[in-house]
Amino acid sequence: MRDLLDVFASASLDPTEAARRGMRPQLRRRFYAHAGVEHADDEFRVTLDGREVRTPARAVLSTPTRALAEAVAAEWEAQMDVVDPAKMPLTRLANTIIDGVVHSSAACDLVLYRAERPAGLVERQAAAWDPVLEWASRALRARFQPTQGMAHVAQPAQALDGARAAIPRDPWPLGALHAMTTLTGSALIALAFAAGALSLDEAWSAAHVDEDWNMLQWGRDELALERRAYRFAEMQAAARVLRSSPA
Repeated sequence: MRDLLDVFASASLDPTEAARRGMRPQLRRRFYAHAGVEHADDEFRVTLDGREVRTPARAVLSTPTRALAEAVAAEWEAQMDVVDPAKMPLTRLANTIIDGVVHSSAACDLVLYRAERPAGLVERQAAAWDPVLEWASRALRARFQPTQGMAHVAQPAQALDGARAAIPRDPWPLGALHAMTTLTGSALIALAFAAGALSLDEAWSAAHVDEDWNMLQWGRDELALERRAYRFAEMQAAARVLRSSPA
């Protein structure tokens, strides 16, 4: 079990970084016959042959709902000869949430920093990102100020306070929101999805306006698309946690 924890501890949530370093943890052979769920102490624990599973930080791998625990257990059950963390996005997300979540800031949000040119990219960014800012203004009373270029622009304190107030305190939706923010580069896109203002496909598309524009100009980047598919599995896992969390 210790070796298995090391595998998950070394499995980065950022597949781009993992690809850049060309590193992949050695996979361990499947050592259990069955993955299940047990209810104890107001939580649902994932088990392997009746034994609790531990996160990389040695906490019990558990979730607040049976549906989430069963989904995590299903990932373990789906492993074949080896246990491959790359094929277990919900388990990795659960480990991250349980072992600690880092807060993100909307002050450096993707949707706030726009291209100055070419005109086609400027228009695509506006079409994808302006609705997010309009939603934030309307729903959160948070009026953010987009800018052209990459020079940092301080955002109004009232806007930051409005966005901060929308961040959940419960660790599971908070962790999922953090993961989605990391994957999209935008806390506002993540918040808009969590509020039902964006569909999963709309949120994912908004996060890749620049990348899609570059491929439109220069052709498909198969490595980038492969990394995107990997990251989309992480996005789907985060979305599943958000949708299953109590309102």
